[in-house]
Amino acid sequence: MPSLPDMTTPDVMALARDAAASQPHDPHLQDVDLKPAFFDWLCRMGDNTAILGHRISEWCGHGPVLEEDIALANTALDLIGHTQMWLGLAAEVEDAGRTADDLAFLRDAMKYRNVQLVELPNRDMAHTLMREFLFDAWHVEMLTALLQSGSPRVAEIAAKALKEVGYHVERSSDLVVRLGDGTDESHARMQDALDRLWPYAGELFLGDGVDAAVAKAGIAPAPGDLRAAWERTVDAVLDEATLRKPEGRFDVHRGGKQGRHTEHLGFILAEMQFLQRAYPGASW
Repeated sequence: MPSLPDMTTPDVMALARDAAASQPHDPHLQDVDLKPAFFDWLCRMGDNTAILGHRISEWCGHGPVLEEDIALANTALDLIGHTQMWLGLAAEVEDAGRTADDLAFLRDAMKYRNVQLVELPNRDMAHTLMREFLFDAWHVEMLTALLQSGSPRVAEIAAKALKEVGYHVERSSDLVVRLGDGTDESHARMQDALDRLWPYAGELFLGDGVDAAVAKAGIAPAPGDLRAAWERTVDAVLDEATLRKPEGRFDVHRGGKQGRHTEHLGFILAEMQFLQRAYPGASW
């Protein structure tokens, strides 16, 4: 991405193209047969971080304590930064004249490819932290695997994002333990959050044709390959937090990766996309 001083220059798009041209050569970007699946997979990565980042940002100015308010805002900014990288690469792969901003602000809900877990309402701090932990535990494993991606561009993004996501999972797991093994009230809230969110977590590990195509190309691991490591992390944290792991299926709610979402995503996008929808092409 261009540096902040560069963003004040008249032709920002030219700077972005120059920056892209300086990246390592990646043959996957020119693979016509792979393009639809690669584009869709990149949107999944970017949409997950965009929607979760937006959800977490809703706590800005409303956190229970100042330290946590700032930590949540920083986490949201990290995720939005990851979104810019994933959707920026998606736009390059698509090669249809769209930008990361176009993909974020001008797609309807049915075109979004995030898992349903990240679009669920915050409800309270317990739900916010438990949702973040379940996602973080997956996110850190995915990015770690992507360091070995056959796509140099994907591996580069993963390396940058992993530095921040390592902190995310450390922070969210620590808070799950502190609140789960805290007071009777905090324990009850964390258990309720886990019970409500658990049926959504499994979608992270469900594969389809898109996942199979990028795995075959050596770009990303098959989703199911990450499950064992995720379960080890989750089981260890829940045990220390004295929280009971739900016995029911954890993949009841699915379809977000294919564009089937809960009603909540529409409300998020109505807020997030308002400016570009009301004033098309508006810029600073």
